[in-house]
Amino acid sequence: MGNPQRLPTMSPKLVRIAEKAKREPNTVFTSLAHLMDTEHLMEAWVRIRKDGATGVDGMTAGVYGEKLEENLQALHERLRKGSYRAPLVRRAKIPKEDGSFRELGIPTLEDKIVQKAVAMILEAIYEKDFRECSYGFRPGHSAHEALEVLRKAILFGKVNWVLDADISRFFDEMDHRKLMEIVRRRVNDGRIVRLIGKWLKAVVMTEAGIQPRERGTPQGGVISPILANIFLHHVLDEWMEDVVYGRMSGECRYIRYADDFLILFQKEADARRVLAVLPKRLGKFGLRLNEGKTKLIRFGRFAKEKESRQNRKPETFDFLGFTHYCGMSGHGKFQVMRQTQRKRFQKAVTRVVEWVKSNRYLPRKEQHRHLCRVLRGHYQYYGVTGNLRRIKGFFYRVTRAWCQWLRRRSQRHTLSWERFTEYLKRYPLPIPCLPKSYVHAVANP
Repeated sequence: MGNPQRLPTMSPKLVRIAEKAKREPNTVFTSLAHLMDTEHLMEAWVRIRKDGATGVDGMTAGVYGEKLEENLQALHERLRKGSYRAPLVRRAKIPKEDGSFRELGIPTLEDKIVQKAVAMILEAIYEKDFRECSYGFRPGHSAHEALEVLRKAILFGKVNWVLDADISRFFDEMDHRKLMEIVRRRVNDGRIVRLIGKWLKAVVMTEAGIQPRERGTPQGGVISPILANIFLHHVLDEWMEDVVYGRMSGECRYIRYADDFLILFQKEADARRVLAVLPKRLGKFGLRLNEGKTKLIRFGRFAKEKESRQNRKPETFDFLGFTHYCGMSGHGKFQVMRQTQRKRFQKAVTRVVEWVKSNRYLPRKEQHRHLCRVLRGHYQYYGVTGNLRRIKGFFYRVTRAWCQWLRRRSQRHTLSWERFTEYLKRYPLPIPCLPKSYVHAVANP
């Protein structure tokens, strides 16, 4: 099931490559670098984000764009001669929900252009290879599509067990040699392969100094998502669909979004067999299962019935920012219910409170404009059927935070809740809604 969003158009040259990839699934592409002409680099420039953080050289899109054609021609010449060198990557850390930090690698603007140019070529080829079980960072696919496939699989399939698996530090631990071996099975153009190798080995600039990188690919790199999908396509997707499915005694369904994946089972014995061999499969490619975050739970219609007879609630699992739990529809039928993950909810609230605090002296119109964008974005992602309570809770917390920090602009605290309510009539915030709601499908009893 594809996402109805408009797909980016491909140039005629990439269309021909994509058609060849579909027609000849075993062909190894050895001549691709010539596609990276000035026109292709211009298309890559159009597609990259212009408002992202700058790399180590501090170059902004505004400055680079002043002499865009001249800069792209010079970049093309360096690529053609093979003199292009992957620059240093600036490292930034962002806090994760568990208190640890996720390391982002921020390339220079020009490196983003080259990475995007290569990613577009890889995408034209591998999109013909990738399986329907993969939804992350792919044109025409989305997190909500993965969530809907998951919901329907549990609602209408024979699902009694869910394996919620977590790969430990996937982006940090990806084995370079294994990745390059997998890439060369389909793409073995010398210049393209060397560029990918340079990006994988690119030296990282940190607060402590310059550090080499022997493993992993930095999150934040434009090329990283497609490389991750290529790696996991072979490590997990092909293995699950071509090997594991055929050895199951009951139904089995596998769903992956980037490095986050679930496996659904009809039979407990199948689930435990896969759980036993999964660490070995990952270990073969230098990856590890995070045992502390990986769990096998009873889940589904029959789990709901069994636990209800014992006055207990079935376990829950988290996927793509939502906690999934067994519930009932308004007609008394089993339903897969979802609500915003508690940590995600609190993180979103904290981010708003900190923004309002830091920007409390901005004109109120500007504050209003920003908070409207935040609320609409939150509703757009988390506004699914069954999650209205959390959506309303987020609206309330945002509204309260705005009122509190407007009061603190003056030591007199003259802004009462009644006056603030009148102000909201002039500058209303978007009311809670569920853009991703669906008409409850009822499972057959």
